[in-house]
Amino acid sequence: MTFILMHKTCALWESGALPAPELIARVGALLGRWTAADVLRAGEGLRASSEGVRVIFSGGARTIVPGPFEGGNELPAGFDILRARSLDEAVEWAARLADVHGDLEVDIRPVTEPWDIGLAPRPAGDDTRRYMVLRKASTASESASPRSAAQRAALSRLIDETTRGGRHLAAVAMRPSARGRRLLNTDNGVIVFDGPFVETKELIAGYVIVSAASLDEATGLAREYLAAVDAAEVDVRELE
Repeated sequence: MTFILMHKTCALWESGALPAPELIARVGALLGRWTAADVLRAGEGLRASSEGVRVIFSGGARTIVPGPFEGGNELPAGFDILRARSLDEAVEWAARLADVHGDLEVDIRPVTEPWDIGLAPRPAGDDTRRYMVLRKASTASESASPRSAAQRAALSRLIDETTRGGRHLAAVAMRPSARGRRLLNTDNGVIVFDGPFVETKELIAGYVIVSAASLDEATGLAREYLAAVDAAEVDVRELE
């Protein structure tokens, strides 16, 4: 089984602060152990929401809200990672996604690159960067309502076309939050809640995707991850 562990942001990361060397080393050590154990599948951090936009597609119209974002409906249903030359280009890809899904709310934020945090120089001549297009949960996604055959075909065409063009890099779809867990880091230790999550108002700061035999095993990994990233909250969600 595959799970995503998502840690939530805080005022420090929303201010654009860079991670301390100790944090980078601690997280790097954990990911190294998980890689050696064939547990880790993927992982990324995100830039502050001030560098992104929230786009609401409704009734064929779009509303673009520049970041920083106020916490609202922050429960995710899934996301795509794109390579684009600009935020506007990523918005246009999201518009094509909304043509498939219908009414849709997405947050689009840059993915943290090594040069963003001083770990490596930016490659010369590269005018692109990666963006996450995060789809918000809806009644349909939380009830696991399947897409129609036409929607599945249209989505497949969109992803195939943009993957061939080097723009679409990854697609992640989450199962309903009823199959997940939330870990809160408190003064009294880690408190674990089972889903469903009626609401979540905290923005994602980053994630890892891991292989685990069960939700309980994934929760154990989430405890390690929570300690390494020193976050207030981590959600564990099963992936489709």
